[in-house]
Amino acid sequence: MLEVKNAVVRYGAITALHGISLEVNKGEIVTLLGANGAGKSTTLRMLSGLQAAQEGQILFEGVDIANTKPHNFTALGISHVPEGRRIFPQMTVEENLDMGAYSRKDSYVDDIEKMFIMFPILKDRRKQLGGNLSGGEQQMLAIARALMSRPRLLLLDEPSMGLAPMIIESIFQIIGDIRETGTTVFLVEQNASQALRLADRGYVMENGRIAFSDKASNLLNDPRVRAVYLGESA
Repeated sequence: MLEVKNAVVRYGAITALHGISLEVNKGEIVTLLGANGAGKSTTLRMLSGLQAAQEGQILFEGVDIANTKPHNFTALGISHVPEGRRIFPQMTVEENLDMGAYSRKDSYVDDIEKMFIMFPILKDRRKQLGGNLSGGEQQMLAIARALMSRPRLLLLDEPSMGLAPMIIESIFQIIGDIRETGTTVFLVEQNASQALRLADRGYVMENGRIAFSDKASNLLNDPRVRAVYLGESA
């Protein structure tokens, strides 16, 4: 579904991504792991058109989308849930969901109800302002808003950041449920243990490069991953 070939991203004289290559197959959950500053969020921004790649190709379903404008990505079938949630705090839950469907020309009333089934707490909060929700509820709203465009590929940037352990468990359960509905997921996450238990495959990024990749189950037992990302001795 998604293939990145030798992509390079520069911020002025600084190279953030050094010719990275990766792929995501239809129906998979693929995770990208790495320390702060490794280039994970830059990768997601590149994949959603928010940051241009100066070199390389980004192919989505066989079409090069490297020069596509960010506002056209939802029409392509790609939705991005950014780090920090970025909901509209002065809009209600329902209004946030409406914004997620802004590019659609069909009726999406049924999809709002589907979001309320997937995220029951949002139904209870449907008339509340987004800014008055808890951190976990805001994360659920950010994911639900992204799903309103019916994406075929969902990009998630640090969905567990700043959340309590019980809420993190719930968020990862929801991500698994999203895959079961047929949506492919590319997940950037610092919680390596949770991400690798959920994902099919993973990539490990270091200093703007893909250091290595493997099946998620293999990475979970890889001494390098366990030492650096799980806090265990190699």
